[in-house]
Amino acid sequence: MPHVAIILSSIRKGRNSHRIALYLKKYLEENNLSSVEILDLLEYKFPLFEERLKFLPSPTSAVLDFAGKIKAADGVIIVTPEYNGGYPASLKNIIDLLYDEWYRKPVAISTVSDGPFGGNQVIIALQFVLWKMRAWTVSVMFPVAHVQESFDKNGNPLDRAATDKRARRFVDELFWCIEAKNRMI
Repeated sequence: MPHVAIILSSIRKGRNSHRIALYLKKYLEENNLSSVEILDLLEYKFPLFEERLKFLPSPTSAVLDFAGKIKAADGVIIVTPEYNGGYPASLKNIIDLLYDEWYRKPVAISTVSDGPFGGNQVIIALQFVLWKMRAWTVSVMFPVAHVQESFDKNGNPLDRAATDKRARRFVDELFWCIEAKNRMI
């Protein structure tokens, strides 16, 4: 069974993207699709990094823990809000921290917004940065518009059937990429 790490990238007070991270974790576990852990950047409280991990003279245990979890994951789901057409600095910070850990790592993107566009404007910017880091971005996305109206605080969707159908397509593509990568090794 593959292992998926879900990066919850928002560290903002009153954040809503945790609703999607919780939903995706429950969806994967309830359907016995993978083992899952949420890597909440708010809990890590990383400082701004000055250098990539491999060049840090004495990385903290939190940095090593995070890097190890990304490296060990078969695939990664990034859940990110859209802030003014971009993604949070907390996410850019950890993307830039790692390098080898992203190499050919299947990464699926879920964008979240309070408004009607579901964070679609952030997708291309995030794909470009991950491409530069040599990650394998999954082609199917999981944008969520009007997040507070679509999911409760515990990650339960108001329209379970429609959400599960979208989630299935999203995770199926991630697992296809994981399987393809495993066959290439």
